[in-house]
Amino acid sequence: MKEKIIEEFIEIPEGVEINTDNSNITVKGPNGEVKRTLHDPKIKIKIEDKKVKIYSNETTKREKRKIGTFKAHIKNMIKGTTESHKYVLKICSGHFPMNVALNNNEFVVKNFIGEKVPRVLKIKENVVVNIEDEIITVTGIDKELVAQTSADIETLTKRVGFDRRIFQDGIFITEKDGKIIS
Repeated sequence: MKEKIIEEFIEIPEGVEINTDNSNITVKGPNGEVKRTLHDPKIKIKIEDKKVKIYSNETTKREKRKIGTFKAHIKNMIKGTTESHKYVLKICSGHFPMNVALNNNEFVVKNFIGEKVPRVLKIKENVVVNIEDEIITVTGIDKELVAQTSADIETLTKRVGFDRRIFQDGIFITEKDGKIIS
């Protein structure tokens, strides 16, 4: 029986350096450095001729899916170190004017639905949050940290037990890394 090998390649752009140490991958670029552990005993990652080679000697559906996932993670790391990831949120307040501020490394929401106690969120490391009028921009080189920070900000103003169609106050994600959410 002939044994098949599944393999995928990713081009390494100019100015980006990728190092692998077993399952640890480090991507260095003009914006910074991202490290990640991609571990699977059946999948191997090598760097050959300005390309990242992800391959496996087994041809099951599970290995094909994992290779695709690893490829997507590495592409996101490359994009983050060259361009940065950006999420955009919008502040929506109907009756009570909501005040949003940044204090040191904390995101503070005051007067949300008339509450007297401010809601506070600690911002994750290597993530930059900017507030301009009613638009909040979250940027960074690690896509998962940027996405998690955006989700935390959105969850900070969530009201449990209320219909979102009627009670529309809050902060909502409107753009995810260039994709507009309607």
